[in-house]
Formats: sequence, C-alpha cells, structure tokens
Amino acid sequence: MEQRAFGKTGLQVSVLGFGGAEIGFEGAPQGDVDRLLASAIDGGLNVIDTAECYVNSEELIGNALSGRRDKVHLFTKCGHDRDSEFGLPDWHPDLLRQQIDRSLTRLKTDHVELLQLHSCDEETLRKGDVVEVLQTAKAAGKTRFIGYSGDNEPSLFAVDSGVFDSLQTTINIADQRSATLTIPKAEEMGMAVIAKRSVANVAWWNGSAPPESEYARPYWERLKILGYDFLTRQGKVEIVGTALRFVISVPGVDVALVGTTNPSRWLENWLMITTGHLSAVEYETLRGRWEEVAGPDWVTLT
Repeated sequence: MEQRAFGKTGLQVSVLGFGGAEIGFEGAPQGDVDRLLASAIDGGLNVIDTAECYVNSEELIGNALSGRRDKVHLFTKCGHDRDSEFGLPDWHPDLLRQQIDRSLTRLKTDHVELLQLHSCDEETLRKGDVVEVLQTAKAAGKTRFIGYSGDNEPSLFAVDSGVFDSLQTTINIADQRSATLTIPKAEEMGMAVIAKRSVANVAWWNGSAPPESEYARPYWERLKILGYDFLTRQGKVEIVGTALRFVISVPGVDVALVGTTNPSRWLENWLMITTGHLSAVEYETLRGRWEEVAGPDWVTLT
C-alpha cells in the first residue's frame, strides 16, 4: 500500500486510514471490529483515527489491537463531554486532562502518535489553555504530536497559530472549501494533513432519492447542483473509487480517512484506489466545477 510522509513528523502513513466514528455510533460488535482491523492491517493499513466522544470506539479499537499496537499509528481527539461523565463544559482544561488519560486506558496504550483538539471554536483556541494541555501531554510522553481537527475559520486560525503538527479537515467532492482555505497553507508550513468525510457520506448512493440521513442530505443537494458527469456514468463502486481518488489527489493531503462497520469494506476501498491519483484533467474538472458553482454559503459542513 502507498505510504506518504506525514508532514514534518517523520511518520510514514498509509494513504488510506481507518476512521473510527462509525463503529462507535453504529454499535459494531467487537468481533466485526477485530476482523475489520486485522484484515486492514494485514493489507497495509497503519493509521487508525478515533475520538473520545465516538461512544465506545476507543475501547473497540484498543481490544482489537491486542498484540498489534506496534503495527499502527493511533490518532485520537479530545474536547467533547458527550457522555457527561466528568460534568465539565466542553474544552475545559480539566476535562481535556481527564479525557486524555481515559483515552489511553480505553486504547490500552501508554501513548498515541497524535492527540487532536476536536472541532474547537476560535474563541477558545485564542485563550491558549487548551493548547497548553496538549503540549503538557506531549511533554509527558502521552502523545508524540498534537493536532487540530476542524473546519472553516477556526481551522484557519489553528493553522496560522503554528502550534500544531497536523490538521484534520473535511475535503471531498461535495465539500472543497479547505482545498483553498487551509490545506495549501498547512502544507507550506510543514503540517501533516488528514482528510475526513472523504466519501461525502456517500450521499449519492440512492441516486435521485435523497438520503435518509440528515447528515448526508446537504451533500446530496450540492451534488445535484454540481452535476458531476461521473456520478451518472459510473457504477456505485466506481463512484466511491473516483471520490476517494479525488481526495488523495488533493495537493497536501497525506492520509484520507474512511470509516465502516463492514469487516471487508476497508480492503474493498483500498482496492478502489490502487490505480492512484486522478489524471490532471479529471482532477481539474472536479475542482473547476466546484469553483464555478460553489456559492459563498457553501461553507464546510460541520
């Protein structure tokens, strides 16, 4: 599997990574996660990304990696007290400290490769105390690197601040704002870039019928306006491949995350992108159509 340099960190990462949100939110059984990650790691996966607020995703991953922790780079995020276990507001420094230690326990490790602030707003970022918590965790050996995960203007501030090793941000065929807003500058500064929502919630899957998920519907509506030719010309599997190949073709992107609960799906996704980048013409066609159609209200969805 193709690997890329992860910014200036010195890590080498598989171009396709595993996003751990779905296994938590959709209640994946431990056995399915075990099989999924075992086959993916055997196939060349070495990036697993999760977060403390993805229900039990961290526990599922920690259990699945028993005896294989050294095969992967573990990324997680902190900031949202989704389960109200600590009784503290989001982004409170004490919340972050407790979450970091809990994440390590859940993941059954003494450190992660990357610890990220999860969709932190700009006002909170400007105060600086949340960044100090991550920097302290890094100094204590709980993480090798620190990053920011988010979109729009807060992500631009995070990049401009120069304190983070990485940026995780949305980039896909229906949501390309970061391709000009943040990714080029992050690349220029030597930051690693992680692409999230890489397949745009497969919003096209039902064809002319809107998706049931309210999360995916805005992308479906955008794609109707964008009217990409390949969405009608290719089959469902080919479309996913083209969408993924678009993301890995974006200059500056080091790894694209894809989540699934299907034990065989990650390898299927990998096979879809073995042909590599889109051609220059294919890539510029998709970028050009976005630049032509996207209105000022087409901000990155959160």
